[in-house]
Amino acid sequence: MRFSEYMTEWLYGEDGYYATYKNIGKSGDFYTAVSTSKFFGGTVAKHIISLVDEGFLDKDATVCEIGAHHGYFLADVCEFIYTLRPELLSTLNFVIIERFDDLQKHQREYFQESFGDAVSITHYTSLNEMHVKNAFFIANEIFDAFPCELYYKGKTSSVQDHNVEFDIEDSWVEEKAKKYHKDRGEIAVGYEAFAREMEAAADRFEFMSFDYGEMQARPDFSLRVYTKHKVLPFFLPEDDEDYIPREELFKKSDITYDVTFEHVKDAYEEAGVKFIEFKAQMVALVDMGLLELLEMLQKHADEKIYKQELEKAKILIMPNFLGERFKMIKFRKA
Repeated sequence: MRFSEYMTEWLYGEDGYYATYKNIGKSGDFYTAVSTSKFFGGTVAKHIISLVDEGFLDKDATVCEIGAHHGYFLADVCEFIYTLRPELLSTLNFVIIERFDDLQKHQREYFQESFGDAVSITHYTSLNEMHVKNAFFIANEIFDAFPCELYYKGKTSSVQDHNVEFDIEDSWVEEKAKKYHKDRGEIAVGYEAFAREMEAAADRFEFMSFDYGEMQARPDFSLRVYTKHKVLPFFLPEDDEDYIPREELFKKSDITYDVTFEHVKDAYEEAGVKFIEFKAQMVALVDMGLLELLEMLQKHADEKIYKQELEKAKILIMPNFLGERFKMIKFRKA
């Protein structure tokens, strides 16, 4: 099979890594910005309110998270909307795009525990199922979860018994590799279709996504596996002390790669959606008002609580949180 098919089965197949609910913490997945601090969602909530105030979003617009997994992020957005502009909680529509029934179940349970009947969530399995007039789309670490092809000096890879061979001629992959100046590395599959689906899902929208990567492609393979709080390069030599056979990692661990944001940008522009900006996560959150939210907390919360939340929020904007390479990209269809 092709590597993209292998990765799809690894992540999204029956019993695939993303097909079932995963815990976060010492015994579970890596922490992400979403799980580290509520102020990640709070800052995005503040931005959503600013879009309503400037007239880009209607008061009955749809706020849609794509790939919510636990549901923590959208719940944090709802919580801060209630704090900052409570009347919007009853007028905005909240949607989650989630293909897996198990994850939908956990998301519904989490929202019920958090809000009771005050917030209603609508689920769709794909963007193809929805069409609204006005929307704000948000995604966190979604583009690095698209299947990819592996490319090396003119050849695309196949996989048999978890072993990779570069033995396929593929003109589409080779064209993308040349376009992004790669003689080796990952070529994402599906960005173009995803951009077209989003373009058709709303008449007017803003889309904001956070992911790990750079605008230009990196010059080598970045494919890696996350397991038991370790990061293992996919092509780790068998004589390395951290080596784990791929058949033991398959479907039990996360597999990902660096996003080439230029590819994302091109896919959206080809779909007729305007590229707005690209910047480091830490800069984006500060620009959207993270520090102002912390000042509000300082004025209205107990000092101990404020200090606890401040330390959590610092992780979002300190350079050592995935460094400058955790980025925000934004698009608009007006």
